[in-house]
Amino acid sequence: MSEPLKRSKPDPQISSTPAPSSLAPSSPEPRELDADAPLTTTTTKSPLSSHPTSIAWSLFFSIGIILTGVNAQTIGGLFATPAFQRDFGYLYDDSYIISAPWQSGIIVCLPLGMFFGACSVGYFMDKYGRKIAFLIAATISATFIFFQFFARSLTVLLLGELIAGLVGGMFLALVPTYVSEICPPELRGYMTSSINLALVVGDLIGNGIIAGTHQITNHWAYRLPLALQWVFPLIMISGGLFAPESPWWLVRKGRFEEAEKSLRRLAARGVDTKKVLREMRETDRLELEMQVGSTYKSIFNKLNIRRTEISLAVGFGAVLSGLYLGAWTSYFFELAGLPQSQAFNMSVVFTAVGVIGNLLSWPLSARVGRRRMYNGGIGVIAVLMFIVGILDCVPDYESRPDVIWGQSALLILFFGIYNLTVGPVSITISSEISATKIRTQTIAVAAAVQSLLGLVMTVAIPFMINPDQGGWGGKVGFFFGECL
Repeated sequence: MSEPLKRSKPDPQISSTPAPSSLAPSSPEPRELDADAPLTTTTTKSPLSSHPTSIAWSLFFSIGIILTGVNAQTIGGLFATPAFQRDFGYLYDDSYIISAPWQSGIIVCLPLGMFFGACSVGYFMDKYGRKIAFLIAATISATFIFFQFFARSLTVLLLGELIAGLVGGMFLALVPTYVSEICPPELRGYMTSSINLALVVGDLIGNGIIAGTHQITNHWAYRLPLALQWVFPLIMISGGLFAPESPWWLVRKGRFEEAEKSLRRLAARGVDTKKVLREMRETDRLELEMQVGSTYKSIFNKLNIRRTEISLAVGFGAVLSGLYLGAWTSYFFELAGLPQSQAFNMSVVFTAVGVIGNLLSWPLSARVGRRRMYNGGIGVIAVLMFIVGILDCVPDYESRPDVIWGQSALLILFFGIYNLTVGPVSITISSEISATKIRTQTIAVAAAVQSLLGLVMTVAIPFMINPDQGGWGGKVGFFFGECL
């Protein structure tokens, strides 16, 4: 290999293979940065105001992530809905509950399905493109809602949730890939972190719907929240037909004229799309010469293994921080001793604080940097979890409202900190760290492995907190604090 080519070789500890500086007019080339430096090339105002088309399509594709969040919170909230407990549960201590095995069985289908969805979507993305893969996922999403809405037994509901997980895994691997490929470098960090925002917005919508319907005394208390999910596939299928294909995918397929057309749709005014296309083709050529590869095996070779390890590690931290407690907030607050109506309201506040935290993460990441935000967030969350566990050890805490409200406030603070730091940054790091040629494979594997760990957490949490099983309640904070 010639000396100039060696100088072009990417450093896996810094960033992905250099991409064109642009869909932005006259922007400077991205400078190489250390791991603590903010990974951005322009001011906050410039990229967000100069690339409306890229932003619009990034947000549109994130609707799939919103649906994933809505479904997760809806299903979790149903377990604390009286009408659902009565129709699908059994009597325990003069009240109806859904047994822990069934709760785990249904909720576990989400990460289980996500694993298979994340593994399978890579094939569709590589063979048919990001746009077609998105439309396939959107169409399948209408199917899982059908099963859930017409379910008359927990078995059918379980099947629907398994399909929901499959779709969720497809979206969680597909959307970061698409967003990172249609956005210029200076915008990429904002838009990939907005994927976590979309998930939290979905959580907020799901909790809000459940809070508004849980007091209905008949079957519409749970059927209405499930039916409202049909809005999302309708929007995605209708709008997805007009979405631009990823120019990076088109370049790798040798469809250069189509790639330029896609660039013209996405680029800011004044951009020389022919020049951008030349830079993209050159980047693709360099990766071929450096044998970056484009298979799943390639992400574990000597050149890429460090990138893959980082992508996996940030996902592990996100799961072990207590992320999967979010699906059980209504039920958890109720077990902690809050009245049922207040438990649902606290769940809405829980996710609303998450939305605020995510919005604040954008300016913070520009000042602090990815690594400091991630590590700092992990440290703060560990402390909060230990305090939650300690409060649960207070004698007769069930009769002390101050302790119960203190626990609830700490969990809300935890979710705010998570979405300020760990949540958005982990997605951004995973999207940015890989070489462009294996971005699909790296993100898909990271999402699949994270789903497997999420599967373990999903099985474990109901058995930890349910009164007819472990009965840990708030002591679950010790577990997550120790994991971090």
